[in-house]
Amino acid sequence: MEVLGSLGEGFGVALTPENLLLTALGVTLGTLVGVLPGVGPALTIALLLPVATQISPGSAFIMFAGILYGAMYGGSTTSILLNTPGESASVITALEGNAMARRGRAAAALATAAIGSFIAGTVGTIGLTFLAPALVGIALAFGPWEYFALIVFAFAMISAVLGKSALRGVASLALGLLLATIGLDRQSGQARLTFGSPELLGGIHVVVVAVGLFAIGETLFIASRGRRDLKVESVIGLVGLVWMNRQEWARSWPAWLRGTAIGFPLGTLPAGGAETPTMVSYAIERRLSKHPQEFGRGAIEGVAGPEAANNASVAGSLVPLLTLGLPTSATTAMMLVAFQQYGLQPGPLLFASSPQLVWGLIASLYVGNTLLLLLNLPLVGVWAKLLEIPRPLLYGGILVLATVGTYSLQRSMVDVIAVYVIGVVGFLMRQFGFPLAPTVVGMVLGPLLEIQFRRAMQIGLGDLTLFVTRPIAGTIIVLTVFLVVVVPMLRFARRHRLAKPVA
Repeated sequence: MEVLGSLGEGFGVALTPENLLLTALGVTLGTLVGVLPGVGPALTIALLLPVATQISPGSAFIMFAGILYGAMYGGSTTSILLNTPGESASVITALEGNAMARRGRAAAALATAAIGSFIAGTVGTIGLTFLAPALVGIALAFGPWEYFALIVFAFAMISAVLGKSALRGVASLALGLLLATIGLDRQSGQARLTFGSPELLGGIHVVVVAVGLFAIGETLFIASRGRRDLKVESVIGLVGLVWMNRQEWARSWPAWLRGTAIGFPLGTLPAGGAETPTMVSYAIERRLSKHPQEFGRGAIEGVAGPEAANNASVAGSLVPLLTLGLPTSATTAMMLVAFQQYGLQPGPLLFASSPQLVWGLIASLYVGNTLLLLLNLPLVGVWAKLLEIPRPLLYGGILVLATVGTYSLQRSMVDVIAVYVIGVVGFLMRQFGFPLAPTVVGMVLGPLLEIQFRRAMQIGLGDLTLFVTRPIAGTIIVLTVFLVVVVPMLRFARRHRLAKPVA
């Protein structure tokens, strides 16, 4: 009952005229960036961070959450109609959705994606409502040893899951940790990696890094590919209303429920975002389908399940962010940056110190999810028109916004120079297949990792064994070792066994 009472107070915050307007703005903007290929929620939030300080923290996070949810909806539109995922999590949707569209079933594909997203998003938000307070009680028992172990586990998961190889993920994470050490040491006041430059004493702002990697780096990467990525392909038109017949309903609803059951728990893990749940959902739907011959040619279950998993995982990703302060994807890492920009630290104490912010944010997800359904079903033709925007104009506009936004942070040309230097680094990372998210996560959580380690050393009088003898910390460390050492060994052994010629 206490949770319901807190949620009711949250609706009182979310339903104020200002926050309703920001929810509508967030979901609309999120749908827009989800539709446009190459423009995702992480980039959008990074661009908005410099101007978000002009509104209250609660209102800003309501808008950011709307962007996060909206991008998941919008990504399905471009995947189905253009075969170009606007969001990485929508890659699986393109496999079956575009095939359905080419067979004249675009309306049904869009409908099952939108309705499945609404159902999964709502169920996932209910899970967030009741699971987050329960985890707060557990998190309150965490000491510096447990937080250190948890951050190391998050680093291991994100580095292993993202990118073409674990080595590239670790290298990207190491870059983020290196950038996080620039500036004055918080405890000793000693300058680190400043090379005698007074401009670097305050460190490099994480917004500068995020905008450089996602905005400048993405723009340079697209420009380097010439007309291959700048050309707009033909968009498949819609015939009739965006709806489904009885048979399509019967085949979709079990997939929606399975996708939701897969997406939410996997979304709570630091595994890099919604890509893994959508792939797992697609594999399961293909195995369980009574129409396996349709997969690859437009199976509606192959759209319904992954889209539900996609949206449920987004709700799941907010659980560790709000209760433990751990981001599980690039977008939630940017939301953590926003918390820090307001001087807030997500975690168990946030529910006690800023209940209106937390419950207003959770309540806004229910409102935003309903608005998204109303936006996506009748207005899908409008979103499809946005796909015709010339790519040079789109990315040129992003470049201008990135430059102006970076300068507005501290009105410093050093930040502008830094954002372009980091942008070149981001371009090279994209060019050679290094994931960007671990860099941001490493830079955001790196200082917290250092603080918790030092605190553990001080309290434990330098006793390193406490990291493994304390039950929770020890369990997390064992899981991390299993992930980093045992799993790769098992994979290597399996590949070696399969490659061995049969006598």
